Amino acid sequence: MSSTIALNREAKHEYFIEERFEAGMVLQGWEVKSLRAGRLNLKDSYVLVKGGELWLLGAHISPLPTASTHINPDPTRTRKLLMHKEEINRLIGSVERKGFTVVPLAMYWKQGRAKVEIALVKGKQEHDKRATLKEREWQRDKARILKGGTRDA
Repeated sequence: MSSTIALNREAKHEYFIEERFEAGMVLQGWEVKSLRAGRLNLKDSYVLVKGGELWLLGAHISPLPTASTHINPDPTRTRKLLMHKEEINRLIGSVERKGFTVVPLAMYWKQGRAKVEIALVKGKQEHDKRATLKEREWQRDKARILKGGTRDA
């Protein structure tokens, strides 16, 4: 069983990843059960810095149909992220002064707790995205050539 719950594949395409961090999350019981079932989407999520704290917005955790009847699950609620104060201050400084953004890259289990891998990122221009795609294809072709196969054009 893999410890990865979900990946944000779009983030690697849309941004240059400068630095990665690990953060904990404040979750409700039904959210933990849904995460164990793998019902998470990080595609359009981002991290907001507000009042010296980090908040995860846009992450969609689908409630299980067996969720308790006395609570009203909100799949896209804002969730607080937990990090050391020094790390938060470093992120805040980079976001405010250097024009960086913070986005979640992945969510996974670590010692029974849900963790989020967040990254300090800078947006890519369209030509940067094409260059990245071209480089990835070249690496794939190079590996295929070295392995002894040929590329059909």
